[in-house]
Amino acid sequence: MTNGQGKVLAATAAAADGPEHVEVPTAYDAILLAGFGGPEGQDDVIPFLRNVTRGRGIPDERLEEVAHHYRHFGGVSPINAQNRVLKAALEGELAKRGIDMPVLWGNRNWAPYLEEAFTEAADKGYTKLIAIATSAYSSFSSCRQYREDYARVLTETGLIDTIQVDKVRQFFDHPGFVRPFVDGVRDGMARAIRENEGLDVATELRILFSTHSIPSTDAAKSGPDYRGFDEHGAYEAQHLAVGEVVLEQAWTELLEQPEFAHLQGTSKPAWKLVYQSRSGPPTQPWLEPDINDYMNEELEGGPTRAVLIVPLGFVSDHMEVMWDLDEEATETAGELGFWSLRTQTPGVDPAYVAGLVDLVLERVNGTPTSERPHLTDIGPWYDVCRPGCCENVRAGFKPAAAGVAP
Repeated sequence: MTNGQGKVLAATAAAADGPEHVEVPTAYDAILLAGFGGPEGQDDVIPFLRNVTRGRGIPDERLEEVAHHYRHFGGVSPINAQNRVLKAALEGELAKRGIDMPVLWGNRNWAPYLEEAFTEAADKGYTKLIAIATSAYSSFSSCRQYREDYARVLTETGLIDTIQVDKVRQFFDHPGFVRPFVDGVRDGMARAIRENEGLDVATELRILFSTHSIPSTDAAKSGPDYRGFDEHGAYEAQHLAVGEVVLEQAWTELLEQPEFAHLQGTSKPAWKLVYQSRSGPPTQPWLEPDINDYMNEELEGGPTRAVLIVPLGFVSDHMEVMWDLDEEATETAGELGFWSLRTQTPGVDPAYVAGLVDLVLERVNGTPTSERPHLTDIGPWYDVCRPGCCENVRAGFKPAAAGVAP
């Protein structure tokens, strides 16, 4: 399939002309679980970081500044182990439902690479793949970069005319992704109340929904222009919408517990979307506020006694969660005298795993858009990414699968 305007590179027949939502059933041969990748030993750390920053000319000396996060954990990122467990969980959920669909796994930045996954598909005669990227939101780094890598790898391996690859929609507001956060916030609020005698939930407990910061210019380009998002695009809008849903549902469920019935009629805690893991030069604007800056500048000296740190932008406990939240943000909270708790990520929560399979089945069955579950007014997001969506402002557009050019 050509990558001309209105056509979708390497797409199945139902997606080739670029509909927003594909409502035609499609028989896929396999699922492609696409991960970010991570080092699995000290010798892997710098080569891995070179892969992550390829094309940006960052010297090893600067990479070593980030490498100490990995070296703190023996040079091993947990992300590959987590994806192995997720792959097994998906296979188990598929088997439980009687669905005969293998799961292939490939990473963008470390072994097993996407090249291995696509080559395995070709060797086994799989020509139609449905991809799940381990990222729920819309931006260049969380969506389009994966799609560009699909196109690049298919081209470099000579499989561009052999294998077709579609993707599930970004699942930020799918119930399966949202449910583990609701559970974590509900249980976290309950624990905060139990462990902080006399806590005034409305004024002394803060909910900090944290996600990965990205360059402001990339945020502005996230999502299609015609949706009318503000200066920080779909990326921020999606997080804000999901944060509101999570807290509202968690608060409702908390009040349903007899132990907390006395909170009926009181206000729920205040919340804030905060950012973490900034990696760009100081001169480049990135989304703010940083979680540590926010606690130091906005919460210190106020009524806050307890904070819940909610990793809303992440699907598992990988390095950014373990270091930036469990180490740095937790340390900041402690220095300020706050009780703190970091809530869970979806990981392999049964609701999340089942939700991912449901997303695949939407495409297998051609589920009508009106029947697709979504918990915000922003969704359900697009099956086929829209023209110009999630541009990399620094590098411009490159060929990308699963979306209408450019």
